[in-house]
Amino acid sequence: MNKTFKETVTDIIKSVPRGKVATYGRIATAAGNPRGARQVAYILHSCSRKENLPWHRVVNRQGGISLKPNHGYELQKKLLEEEGVEFNENSCVDLANFLWVP
Repeated sequence: MNKTFKETVTDIIKSVPRGKVATYGRIATAAGNPRGARQVAYILHSCSRKENLPWHRVVNRQGGISLKPNHGYELQKKLLEEEGVEFNENSCVDLANFLWVP
């Protein structure tokens, strides 16, 4: 039986290794919908707790955290730093070193 886009996305997110990040767009592409980055964001928002997803390992295409300050930004950055992920002077993850490609 074929998996749904949502099931494939959650499996990919669960596969992101500790100390690495993936982008919304690359996850969407790997799940079969290259234009589905916003759907990935919605899945993260609606399923992270229920599916126990490592939501903090998903960043935007520049390596930035998409959450706003005081609405999860600080927590995501802290969780990534605790895993050894480094940020540059623009508060973006160095994708050359920390990007995981599904």
